[in-house]
Amino acid sequence: MAVDQARKRKLLTIIRKTADYQFGLGAGEILFPEDVDLVISKKTGRVRQILLNGALIATLNPSSGLLNLTIEGAERLCSDGEVRARWVKVRDDAAHIVEKGRDVFARHVIDADRAIRPFEEVVVLNSHGEIIAVGRALLSGSEMLEFKRGVAVRVRRGRMEKTKKGEYGE
Repeated sequence: MAVDQARKRKLLTIIRKTADYQFGLGAGEILFPEDVDLVISKKTGRVRQILLNGALIATLNPSSGLLNLTIEGAERLCSDGEVRARWVKVRDDAAHIVEKGRDVFARHVIDADRAIRPFEEVVVLNSHGEIIAVGRALLSGSEMLEFKRGVAVRVRRGRMEKTKKGEYGE
């Protein structure tokens, strides 16, 4: 669905404010510059996807109204060596599994942002601080460090996960 400039500006403001709420002030400007493309649902008229130069940056979850990041979106948020999103670090022996799209278990977590609350969007990092996956936290940040059993993060997308076309990410 085509979006006129006035409506695009209004939608972009809303999406940026959502990103600021979710990831902290300034995240909206970093994630979504003026030249992003918005994919609008023909059925509901709501934003479904946000693309930059043809790459999917994030999707808007219709039930929660919050953003679901892609690896590209996480990289934009974590540029300049500063991680602006909620983050979880995993052990190197588990990183290659998580990178392929498998969930993060609490026993593999070596550090986590203490501000994480259950069901928040998180970026999964290896021990060197490189982004390996994005997903949704099932435990709080402190619980991830205390628990030794159970799933800590439900991974939505791993960096090396095969796409539907059979291609690997990256």
